[in-house]
Amino acid sequence: MMQPRSKYKKKGSLDHDEILSFVEGRYVSAPEAMWRLNEFNLSHKSYTVVRLAVHLPQQQPIVYQDGQEAQAIERAALRKTTLTSWFELNKNDLSAHNISYSDIPQYYMFDKSTTNWKKRQRGGQNVIGRLSVVSILDTERYYLRMLLLRKSGAISFYDILTVNGLRCITFQQACQEYGLLRGDQQWHDALNDAAQFQSPRQLRMLFAMICGFGEVEDVPDLWVQHQVSLCASLF
Repeated sequence: MMQPRSKYKKKGSLDHDEILSFVEGRYVSAPEAMWRLNEFNLSHKSYTVVRLAVHLPQQQPIVYQDGQEAQAIERAALRKTTLTSWFELNKNDLSAHNISYSDIPQYYMFDKSTTNWKKRQRGGQNVIGRLSVVSILDTERYYLRMLLLRKSGAISFYDILTVNGLRCITFQQACQEYGLLRGDQQWHDALNDAAQFQSPRQLRMLFAMICGFGEVEDVPDLWVQHQVSLCASLF
């Protein structure tokens, strides 16, 4: 039986034995031991989440290095985002017209090398499209996101702004024309969406901003419907 080597070859000379350090320093807790004894998977991903860009016209994020801003802008002008590529897909593929932006990853795969959507051959049932989170304080992007969740077959930003033949000036106006801003439904949607990932404290801050800066018709009803998630950390 081999014995682990001494930590020191000679006085003043360190001989680090990685195997010995691992054996002496490793700690396996009871839950980890149970997990390994049952041969459960140590890592597993059942669904693939595809993040979808939400940006205003000519305002997509650009990554650049100091001194190379102009080159980065030129490259960004040639590359399509998942959103602008979706517009191109709807222009060229009629079968995509009935698929919303959030559902498109189930049927198409975004090729980052060509920045184009390509039809999937298999595996789309375990893919989820997730639109980037937008703060309600970023007004136009917030309402653009609201439209993208409901409108399919759009071929441009102007197409999204057009409602029943009327070209709206802002995305908020387009939401109003679609009837999405009647009552307080937009505020209910905002709180329901935020409750999925924000802490109760952050949710209460959002509720306060909505009541203070939004045009809420029935604040008591908004509170009653969301009080469980708003007060989750108080009990």
